[in-house]
Amino acid sequence: MTSVLANIGRRWLSLSEGVGQMTLLTLTTWWKFWTTAPDRIEFMRSLYKVGVQSFPIVVVTALLTGAIMVIQSGQLVAQYEAYGLLGWGAGYATLREVGPILIGLMFSGRVGANNTAELGTMRITEQIDALRALAIDPIPYLLVPRFFAIVSMMFLLTLVGNLMALVGGTITSQFLLQVDWRLFVWSLREYLHLSDLFNGLIKSVFFGIAIATVSNHFGYHTSGGAVGVGRAVNSSVVFSAVSIFVLDFVIGYFLP
Repeated sequence: MTSVLANIGRRWLSLSEGVGQMTLLTLTTWWKFWTTAPDRIEFMRSLYKVGVQSFPIVVVTALLTGAIMVIQSGQLVAQYEAYGLLGWGAGYATLREVGPILIGLMFSGRVGANNTAELGTMRITEQIDALRALAIDPIPYLLVPRFFAIVSMMFLLTLVGNLMALVGGTITSQFLLQVDWRLFVWSLREYLHLSDLFNGLIKSVFFGIAIATVSNHFGYHTSGGAVGVGRAVNSSVVFSAVSIFVLDFVIGYFLP
């Protein structure tokens, strides 16, 4: 019993320490953003890596997401011959839930893991310590540009992904379900509202903040050599995915 309680205590202290470090790092990042000009070159480089290089996979994922949603909802629509609701059924689920979550999970696996690996490698090879030796604060130089690049590109790519998902749904309804594309578009315009779009975009901002915070934390506090980098990347992906689902539940509960 004593060993069990000791193990629980160690895990609880480790979790508390991690949450504390993550909170302090996030507050420091925001403080440095307002008080110190972030490195513009690093910010543009991060925008390119996070946004431009993620654009093709986001487009493909979104097109297939829209097609899948139409196929799944099309079975029920065909059963009741309510073809005028096909666009609404696919678009509502995609804009509010499926689109932001899938893009967020893709971001956590691609962008978040890559960010953690880069920062972790810089930590174990003492590059971050070298920046401090050169009187360069690594937080505004490394963390602030990456943080805001991830958040901004998560928002923009979710917007692009929503558009591509609707395009994929329109094409699928026309060629696989033989539902005229004009009826699909009419259903979107008639039954969907801007609040449905804004709901998903708000979620994307919070997902981006979670991914950026978690990946920066685990990368910046990496220890234990090459093995430690692997552990940090694994923890980053897991915690980012859990954070996305928790935030989705909380935001979905409070937003109409």
